[in-house]
Amino acid sequence: MNDALIPAIVFFAIYHILKNFTDFLLKRKIIRAGHFENAGILEQKVASVGPENQEANKYPSLKWGLVALFGGLGFIFIDQMSPNISNPDNYQNFMHNSALPFGIELVSISLGFLIYFLIVSLSKKK
Repeated sequence: MNDALIPAIVFFAIYHILKNFTDFLLKRKIIRAGHFENAGILEQKVASVGPENQEANKYPSLKWGLVALFGGLGFIFIDQMSPNISNPDNYQNFMHNSALPFGIELVSISLGFLIYFLIVSLSKKK
């Protein structure tokens, strides 16, 4: 796992460094050309200013709190399901030979997002 993770992190870092540098050069070129109003064209658009987008992100701390809670519950569930390491006869390399732990974690994080969605939907109706 580490053999694939290290090059991925290095390439991700190189990509972001190059992207930031080229964005800086483009902004500088736009500003030197006198188009000050277009200098913000390269900024990342987080969300529109419309009221419907403000409503959707009304509870960001609730969203990430629920995702972290359900992610932690998924890890606890994985730990409880893992085979007993002290008994070598029944021990299977649970994390390396199965996709089950990853599936459990993804489902638990998805449940956190779904519960957040339900809470926000019910609060809009009121």
